[in-house]
Amino acid sequence: MGKIIVNLDVEMAKRKMSLSELADRVGLTLANLSILKTGKAKAVRFTTLEAICRELGCQPGDILEYRDE
Repeated sequence: MGKIIVNLDVEMAKRKMSLSELADRVGLTLANLSILKTGKAKAVRFTTLEAICRELGCQPGDILEYRDE
């Protein structure tokens, strides 16, 4: 069975952006963004993904990865 891996921390580190700064920029609470970053989120809205990609200057595939385990 496969698993979705969230590489949000990697993309944030590349841009030297903190979780709180990204949360402010995309309009999410720190708690909700933290849940997404740790991979504990059950779903992510496309509007949220779009906002994150806009602020980080990346593609959705840079943040989300599928691994077959």
